[in-house]
Amino acid sequence: MTWSGADVRLPSRLAAPAPGWRTTADVVVIGSGIAGLSAALRAQTLGRVVVVTKDRLHAGSTRFAQGGIASAIDPGDSPDEHLRDTLTAGAGLCAADAVRVLVDEGADAVRELIDWGAELDRGDDGRLSLTREGGHRRARIAHAGGDATGAEIQRALVAAVRAAPSIEVIEHAFALDVLTDGDGAAVGVTLHVLGEGERDGVGAVDAGAVILATGGMGQVYRSTTNPTVSTGDGIGLGLRAGASVRDMEFVQFHPTVLWLGESARGRQPLVSEAVRGEGAFLVDATGDRFMADVHELGDLAPRDVVAKGIMRRMLETGEPHMWLDGRHLGADFWQRRFPTVLAACRSHGIDPATRPIPVVPACHYASGGVVTDVDGRTRVRGLYACGEAASSGVHGANRLASNSLLEGLVFSRRIVAALESDGPVVRGAAEPHADAGVLDAEAVPELQEIMTAGVGVLRDRDRLDAAVHKLTSLAVPGRPRVEDWQATNLVTAAAAIALAARERRETRGSHWRDDYPHRDDTGWAGHLETTLQDGLLRTTLRRAEVTDGQ
Repeated sequence: MTWSGADVRLPSRLAAPAPGWRTTADVVVIGSGIAGLSAALRAQTLGRVVVVTKDRLHAGSTRFAQGGIASAIDPGDSPDEHLRDTLTAGAGLCAADAVRVLVDEGADAVRELIDWGAELDRGDDGRLSLTREGGHRRARIAHAGGDATGAEIQRALVAAVRAAPSIEVIEHAFALDVLTDGDGAAVGVTLHVLGEGERDGVGAVDAGAVILATGGMGQVYRSTTNPTVSTGDGIGLGLRAGASVRDMEFVQFHPTVLWLGESARGRQPLVSEAVRGEGAFLVDATGDRFMADVHELGDLAPRDVVAKGIMRRMLETGEPHMWLDGRHLGADFWQRRFPTVLAACRSHGIDPATRPIPVVPACHYASGGVVTDVDGRTRVRGLYACGEAASSGVHGANRLASNSLLEGLVFSRRIVAALESDGPVVRGAAEPHADAGVLDAEAVPELQEIMTAGVGVLRDRDRLDAAVHKLTSLAVPGRPRVEDWQATNLVTAAAAIALAARERRETRGSHWRDDYPHRDDTGWAGHLETTLQDGLLRTTLRRAEVTDGQ
C-alpha cells in the first residue's frame, strides 16, 4: 500500500548560492555527537576526515544524555538477554539482525569508548557501576558522573578528535545538501559556514563517502528534551539525496520531563529514567501509584507505556502533570547519584529530597530515520547514516532505554568497516539539480503547535488529518538563509511523521491511536517507508516478520 502526502510540497534541493570554495576529504561526517565523532575517529584509517557541525563540536544531544549506555558487559548478563529486552520494547518491529549486531558488539564498543578516555562510574571494587532503566530486566546501564553520562562521553570524544591530525573540524557549518553524481551516488556535501576568510559562506566538501550523524528532530514539537540543533537535518538531507526514511511515526516521548508550566517552550530539563531505576515512583495528586495497575514492571515499564500511563491519568484527573516521588532516596543520594537532575530541579525551586517532582512527557527520541542496512549503508551509494538520524532497525516501534548511545557507537564502527572492505568506488562529478526551494522560518512556532496538538503522545484520525492539512499552510517560500534552510528540514521531518502516523491505523510501541487502540499484526506488521519524489512525500508499507522478545 502506498499513500501520498500530496498536500505538502517540499523542495528537492535547498535554494542556495553556488559554492564559493571547495575542499576534499576521503570521508565527510555530518554531526558531532557520539555517532559522528566515533565515526570520525575510526575513519582515520581511510585517510582525511572532515567533520561538519552546525554549532560547536561539543553541542548536540549526546551531552544531555543522563541515564547511561546499555550493554551486556556484566559477567552475569548476556547478549541474548539484552536482545530479548530490546525486541520486547520494539513491539514486534525490530530488525532481529540489527539487534543481534547491537548486543553482540555492544560490550566491545563500550570498552573502546573507555579506551578513548571516557571515565565511567565504578564501584569500590573497580568494576563498572551498572543500573537498571525501564524495560531492562537486568542492571546493564553504565553511567558517568552519576547522571552526566553524555557530558563525559562528549568530553572524551571531543578531546580525541581535537588531538587527531587527520581530522578537520568545520564548526558553525550548516549542511545544505548531499552532492550526487550522474548515477545518483553521493560525492560530497554543500554547506554554509558562519565563519571568516575563505571558508565563509556556501562551500562544498568533495568526498569519497558521506556519513549522516545529525541526531534527532525534537524541535518539531513545542516541548522536547532535545537542544535547539535537533531540527531533523539528516531527514531532509537524506530524502533530498534520494534515500528513504522509515518508522517516522514512532516518536518516543520521555515520560518524566520537569514540568515548567503551560507556557514552557523548547528544551525542557530531563529527569532521568534511572531515577525510577533507583527506586523513585510515579504518583498522582492523591498519592496513588497508578503505574502499578498498568504494567507488570510498574514504574519501570517501557517508556511508551509509562508516557501513555501518565497522559491517561492526566486526562482522567484534569491535572497538568503527574509527580515523581524520590524523597525516600535522601539528600545525600540525590547529590551523589543524580547531581544534574538535582541542580535542574533546584534551579526551578524544587528540592526532590523534600518534595515530589512535577513531570510530564515530552518529545525525546526518534526511533525512525534514514533507512540503512546493518552496515549503515543507505539506498544511495556512498551515503551512510548512523545514530538517531538513522533507522538501523534496532529500535522498532519503541527504543529501549539507553540503547541509543550504544547504537551510535556500534553502527559507526560498522560503517567504517564496510568502507574498508568495500574499497574506493569511482564516482563521477557532482551534477546540478533543479527544483530548488526553501520554506519560511516564520512558520516554525505554528509547526510546533500543530505537531504537539495533533501528533503527540495520544493520536486519532481527526487530529492527524487536521495536522496534515494544517502543515500545507506552512509551505510558504522563504529565502536562502540558515533559519529558512533549517525550517525546511523541520517541515520535511514533521510532514513525514504526520503522514506515517495518519496511515498506521493501529496502536504499537510509541504510536498510540485512540481510534485504533489495539496492535494489529495481521494488517500492520511492517514498516512505513517514505520517499521524496517530485516534491511530494510518498509512504509505502513494507511487510516484515514480527520480532517479539517473548
